[in-house]
Amino acid sequence: MEKSHLSRKLAVILHADVVGSTALVQIDECIAHERIHNAFKAFSKTIRNYGGIAHEIRGDALVAKFDRASDAVIAAVAFQALNEESNTSIEDGIVAHLRVGISLGEVIVADDTLTGAGVVLAQRLEQLADPDSVVVQGSVRETVPPRLPFDFENLGEQELKGFSDPVRAFVTRLRSGEKIPAPDEDVISQVSRPEFLQVPNEPSIAVIPFENMSGDADQEYFSDGISEDIVTALSRLSGLMVVSRNSTMAYKGETIDATKVGHEQGVQYVLQGSVRKAGNRVRVSCQLIDALTGMNKYADRFDRDLDDIFQVQDEITRKLTVELQVHLTSGEQARLWAGGTDKVAAWESALKADDLMARHIREENNTARTLAQNAMSLDPTYAAAWTTLGMTHWSDARWGWSESMEASLELAESAARESMDIDPDYPGTYTLLGLVYLSKGEHDRSIKSMEKAVDLAPSHAASVALYALSLHLSMRPDECIRQIKRAMRLSPTYPSWYLVPLAGSYLIKGQPQLAHDALKSAIERDPESSLPRVWLVITLGELGRYDESKQLAQHVLDQNPGFSIAVWSKGIEFKDTTWNRRLEKNLSDANLPA
Repeated sequence: MEKSHLSRKLAVILHADVVGSTALVQIDECIAHERIHNAFKAFSKTIRNYGGIAHEIRGDALVAKFDRASDAVIAAVAFQALNEESNTSIEDGIVAHLRVGISLGEVIVADDTLTGAGVVLAQRLEQLADPDSVVVQGSVRETVPPRLPFDFENLGEQELKGFSDPVRAFVTRLRSGEKIPAPDEDVISQVSRPEFLQVPNEPSIAVIPFENMSGDADQEYFSDGISEDIVTALSRLSGLMVVSRNSTMAYKGETIDATKVGHEQGVQYVLQGSVRKAGNRVRVSCQLIDALTGMNKYADRFDRDLDDIFQVQDEITRKLTVELQVHLTSGEQARLWAGGTDKVAAWESALKADDLMARHIREENNTARTLAQNAMSLDPTYAAAWTTLGMTHWSDARWGWSESMEASLELAESAARESMDIDPDYPGTYTLLGLVYLSKGEHDRSIKSMEKAVDLAPSHAASVALYALSLHLSMRPDECIRQIKRAMRLSPTYPSWYLVPLAGSYLIKGQPQLAHDALKSAIERDPESSLPRVWLVITLGELGRYDESKQLAQHVLDQNPGFSIAVWSKGIEFKDTTWNRRLEKNLSDANLPA
């Protein structure tokens, strides 16, 4: 792997550390890691608000860079006040207290990581700080304008390890009766910088939706389908982390800055391309960029007959595995090159069906079924089309769109069996079966099938998330939390529903406040969805906030007038049915209809 050019610069560095993190983990590892993660997430947001960049977050420490000392000081004091207020509501003793040090010095920027004397000095200053406090270098103190409402307590000259000369240090506090300054207008107007995602040790890639160059907006599904097929193929490889299509769709139609994408998605490589379809000819261009260096690693262009589009996809995928130096097992090699269909018309019909089915609208689900049936008529051996057909039947059962839930589930399972007979290694088949078993209350069979899907496609975020859902309904909260967080890493711009099994698992573990926070985040992500609001009604009941629960329940009814507890509960049968009854009681207490 090539390294980016080393860049030395003078910068303001903030170093933060969690006090006694080892002791916190020994109390409860899962909760401790969650609290630390939430603290750093909040700190990263504050850093961005004041114009800084969180360059590195590792374990129990965070490093950030600012252009101005005043911004760094305000961000640090603002966060400590916010964190102190947040910690007052925690009663179990697992509390993330942070110490912060701020220095001014030379740093080396390489591969989005900061090193150098400035970072070490900030760390040494942080070690002088008490929990929940901020210590700054004398040169930082001197550059903070007197108009800002801070008091600086002189700690004198300190002998710091690794530095031959003493360093003046000051404890920084907000002046009594004053308010923390808001970010400057020019800082607020900057493009929001996402928090840093650590690039994994194994090769990692984000595939940007290929640009439609055909001059026909109706061909968008075709260009999207090519990039999606490449993502699907790559997600089957255990030695490669592939960001989900859901996350990369955010860049569709934008001018791509590969370094920015790599930073936001936490990957080393970015693939982008374009598709021009005209008559029976198609041109596909693509380039692979190392996001750490900005250098092109591979580029190619294919001018082929339309019927050769699948060979083009395979060729691109093959070359990517070579360029990324992904080691393939023999089984992965066989699965990677196995094609779904060689009929372009069948593929196009299936693409449209998948897109419509994913919208979860009854009429469009029916249209998706017709399109899937059309794909199968064109190619009866198209496993993916059979699975899509089965998913439309499962959706009928799940959302109460059919007269008989049982009959729809049987149709879904029958389609999955047909798909499995055609291609026993198609991951989507096992995800479909897992959902069918889950709807039938066969939790152990569901988990076994979901595990098979994830084994066949380790980087397929939706499969991992649905596996987590199965674990959640099987009352295995710790495993669910691990898997849903894995899905979130594979899909940094994850759908809001990912937060629902996470919240549900926190409820099972007796942590309603964490569930509350997750559901509030889900609602912020998708204000139109009623699903997280229903769960938040339950969670408010668990917290004893009954008036709020009733108010929110009315909002649920305004969004979904046909809501009933019976239909809702039937779609999420827990392995321990007493848990269903508990959730139903919370909904009933909030005056939702039975």
